[in-house]
Amino acid sequence: MAGATAKLPALIGSALAQARPKFNIFMKYARVEMAPPKLSEIPQIRAGIGKLLSSARSGAWKDQTVKQATLNVLVGAEVIFWFYVGECIGKRHIVGYKV
Repeated sequence: MAGATAKLPALIGSALAQARPKFNIFMKYARVEMAPPKLSEIPQIRAGIGKLLSSARSGAWKDQTVKQATLNVLVGAEVIFWFYVGECIGKRHIVGYKV
């Protein structure tokens, strides 16, 4: 047991040394992806929403490959899932509100 506790600081140090580059990469992408939109990006967002609505009206969504459609369904399911998780967290119960 004494030998294991003596090796513990070295083990923790090596684990942190290995995790630090991956954590730095994670933080680089998290700063970009999780930042709120800038005012200069608002026109691009409007154009994207307009493009989405026009493709929905014209039926362009029917021309997707199975892979693209599956990916879109999975992204939609993820959005719905996180919405419901947020609702459960907000009301602090799985079913119903405590009145």
